[in-house]
Amino acid sequence: DHDPKVRGFSLRNAELSLDGAVDPYFKGVANFVFKLDNGETGVEMEEMYALSTSLPLNLQVKVGQFFTEFGRQNPQHPHAWAFADQPLVLNRMFGGDGLRSQGLRLSWLLPTSFYTEAMVAVINSVGGTTASFRSEGSAEIHGASPFDRPVIGAGEMLYVPRIATSVDLTDTQTLLVGASGAFGPNNGGAKTATRIYGADAYWKWKSPTANQGFPFVSLQGEYVARAYDTDARTPLADATSTLPGATLRDDGAYAQVLWGVKPRIVAGIRGEYAHADKAAYVSPERADRSRWSPSMTWYPTEFSKLRLQYNYDNRTGIGIDQSVWVQFEFLLGAHAAHKF
Repeated sequence: DHDPKVRGFSLRNAELSLDGAVDPYFKGVANFVFKLDNGETGVEMEEMYALSTSLPLNLQVKVGQFFTEFGRQNPQHPHAWAFADQPLVLNRMFGGDGLRSQGLRLSWLLPTSFYTEAMVAVINSVGGTTASFRSEGSAEIHGASPFDRPVIGAGEMLYVPRIATSVDLTDTQTLLVGASGAFGPNNGGAKTATRIYGADAYWKWKSPTANQGFPFVSLQGEYVARAYDTDARTPLADATSTLPGATLRDDGAYAQVLWGVKPRIVAGIRGEYAHADKAAYVSPERADRSRWSPSMTWYPTEFSKLRLQYNYDNRTGIGIDQSVWVQFEFLLGAHAAHKF
């Protein structure tokens, strides 16, 4: 939803961010997004949640509407992305809006000598931002009309666990690795479910004589796999035939390298793919796809950036597309620091 998708000019994401202390026990965060689509203005409440600040035992609670901490990029807002568009595998698994919903997340900072955090979110599994689960858009995955499943217990909720750890390899190198999951019901049947697994890694080197954080080199990658169960259903396109029940399996990955050449100039390249096993119904949403994206970003100051990106996109059944994107972004006012 936030990817540029038209020739010419587009305004996909104008974000209003609010952040402040509620009392000695909680802080509040709200992010509202305004966007233009064919001249029509849309507004969405991207996030609004309370975050505890004083629980014992290194525990923390988040409650409200929020991006789930699955992998490296899903929790990030579009202005923090290293490229103009979202990786293919995240679009496939979580949709253009990313995986976010209403619920509660509990995290625990383990008492280790290096950073290790474990967390689990329990959120609603229905809505436009829960692709692969009970979202109406998930019907495009299995090709049948969505099965209406009411919430009658904990089994209809979506569970997203994650564990991540970070170590300093040397005085100039840091490595962070994580594993995530997302488990919940889908609308492919009365008792069907989706299971998504992910692994991610981030490595960064920064020169010991760095100026304003430059030069640096970073490498980031994620692998995500999905198993989507379906019952025997009737495809929308052909009411006379029956779609057999099956487990639809998809996976994909991306890897990106960023090189901070000198203060405020960053060169990058991303390679990625998304793949699906064969099934009785071949959804366009599951077509094999690969893409290469080199980019160059200039930050005049910490409040603005100008990016040039080229995409070489290969889609099964469609062919090769080539596109060039120019992205300009600016920030008004203070903004809380992003998570490392």
